[in-house]
Amino acid sequence: MKALIVPVTPFQQNCSVLVCEKTNKAAVVDPGGEVERILEAVRESGAEVEKILLTHGHLDHVGGVADLAEQLGVPVIGPHRDESFWLDMLAQQAQMMGFPAPRDFTPDQWLEEGDVVEVGELRFEVIHCPGHTPGHVVFFERGERLAVVGDVLFQGSIGRTDFPRGDHETLVTAIREKLFPLGDDVQFIPGHGPTSTFGAERRSNPFVGSAVYG
Repeated sequence: MKALIVPVTPFQQNCSVLVCEKTNKAAVVDPGGEVERILEAVRESGAEVEKILLTHGHLDHVGGVADLAEQLGVPVIGPHRDESFWLDMLAQQAQMMGFPAPRDFTPDQWLEEGDVVEVGELRFEVIHCPGHTPGHVVFFERGERLAVVGDVLFQGSIGRTDFPRGDHETLVTAIREKLFPLGDDVQFIPGHGPTSTFGAERRSNPFVGSAVYG
């Protein structure tokens, strides 16, 4: 698998283009905006995008979805149905963040814990990780030892929980009980900032690491 990270929007949100190198099929994860930049990355990859995947419904992760899906002619997959209230509030989110209002959209498929999303020969397991938002999901490719975690976990930090329906304890539990057991070697792409591994965060993250929880 080849993973291209394209930071977009003033929040420098990590939009990812995930390419199955065996089939040249690809998915775009969390196209938050700057659709032309994302399309340029797709063109440079030479891959054929077959779907858009969403981790959660915050504007900096979904602001470009409607335009990108229309231009590529592909379905929108995810997140969990509990994100519908965030997607229904796109205009309000844009007003709060000072962004242009994006076009509304409805995902073609909601995701549940245990679902599998195929991209070429890649198989992304869907893990429901609430806390930052109630319907946040993580995409995990077991064979490639790669997870796309959105705003659940960052290098040295975790997602905010002060948004509506956020919950700190729920987020910490999801990270420690659902993500860390996948293996210290798993590399993850966060919604913002540099990549890391679950092992590095388990050892040293000041919010969920061993120094706090043993």
